[in-house]
Amino acid sequence: MVKAMSYGSGSFEIANVLQFHHVDYLAVAYSDERMELRKNGITLPIMVMNPELMNFELMMRHKLEPEIYNFRQLNQLSEMLKKHTGDPFRIHLKLDTGMHRLGFEESEINELVVRLTNNKNLRIQSIFSHLAASDEAEHDGFTNLQVQKFKTMSDQVMKNFTYSIPRHILNSSGILRFSEAQFEMVRLGIGLYGIAATANEQNQLEQVATLKTTISQIKNVPSNETIGYSRKGKVKRDTIVATIAIGYADGIRRRLSNGVGKMLVNGKLAPIVGNVCMDMCMLDITDIPAREGDEVIVFGSDYPVTEMAKSVGTIPYEILTSVSQRVKRVYFHE
Repeated sequence: MVKAMSYGSGSFEIANVLQFHHVDYLAVAYSDERMELRKNGITLPIMVMNPELMNFELMMRHKLEPEIYNFRQLNQLSEMLKKHTGDPFRIHLKLDTGMHRLGFEESEINELVVRLTNNKNLRIQSIFSHLAASDEAEHDGFTNLQVQKFKTMSDQVMKNFTYSIPRHILNSSGILRFSEAQFEMVRLGIGLYGIAATANEQNQLEQVATLKTTISQIKNVPSNETIGYSRKGKVKRDTIVATIAIGYADGIRRRLSNGVGKMLVNGKLAPIVGNVCMDMCMLDITDIPAREGDEVIVFGSDYPVTEMAKSVGTIPYEILTSVSQRVKRVYFHE
């Protein structure tokens, strides 16, 4: 999965590494993401998971492989293909097994099979579904029901075609916890970037991304003074404040203001003081020896992104994908 700039890590750079290691498929959310990869030399097959109807013609021209999840899409695509010549157009079928987001329902399978078998311009490249709660043990019964339903529904489709059709339902946590449901393919998402749902699983992975900045200025602020916009950061003692070069325009959520969020300065956690600004925020480093120009770790191996996510009641996905494009990405290859 390389959608959303490869979960904030950089679309082409991550896709290029995956292509070097001979993965079978890449997946993006929208066709624009796919075009960016093609412009940068990525030749792997790419599945577009939420294709825009207006772009089907573009997809046909550039041999994109869209996810088809309802009859409205299928009808429009079939209409466009009436004058198509050459190899069949490759599509990926999405089945709804309980997530109730996108996908064909079980009651629609018979009609779906009829339409697909009557359309020689289409080839099913894969059949897939999505697990709703594979990362939570309390929902394992529901996950197993999803897997069984997927097998039943996909079997119903596959028996009507003479060619082999790969299937996939496992996301990252599913890969770790439900190996018996691997079918012919799996979809590695957040796990590729070293993030897992539980502490036990996290111990088996290494987080790949570190977000860092530097201290721009250090100030001595007397007791009872205020810091930042709206005077929200009132200090109760003489305080040493470090202003650092990162803010909400870079992905540091404003909800981290006023002690909610922390960052790592010379090995110690420093709380954010005052409101996060657009391009800067301030840290209380009273008890941390530091100098202007010192490095500050927003998240990384010593302060995991999962901890930052917990502090604002969200998930690592949101933190990673919120890091804006103006933040410079530097890549290290071993």
